[in-house]
Amino acid sequence: MTIAVKRVYEPPEPDDGTRVLVDRLWPRGVSKGRAHLDRWCKEVAPSTELRHWFHHEPDRFAEFERRYRAELAGNPEVAELAALGAGDARLTLLYSARDTEHNQALVLRDVLRGYLDDTASGSDA
Repeated sequence: MTIAVKRVYEPPEPDDGTRVLVDRLWPRGVSKGRAHLDRWCKEVAPSTELRHWFHHEPDRFAEFERRYRAELAGNPEVAELAALGAGDARLTLLYSARDTEHNQALVLRDVLRGYLDDTASGSDA
């Protein structure tokens, strides 16, 4: 299983595998053709309220991550998205934020990895 994270503004690469946009809003300045998406999973993006509260302020990232993980815990779309990254498949999560160190795609990647690890070991996710 490989789950990569990259900005939607970066050019697609052959080894991206399944490309999934994980933003609630469509990224500015990117046409649907240029995005080269396989899916747009806005259902796994942070809620509008959480997104507005976070406002991409790095000092709020730890609390953002805690709240976002809580949102994802009750989201049935997580299992569907995790299935795209199972086995030998490659999944690339795309996001539009400028900050490459404090964004929802990084949190989601870690949640998906944990979900896949739990599923592989037979634990309840």
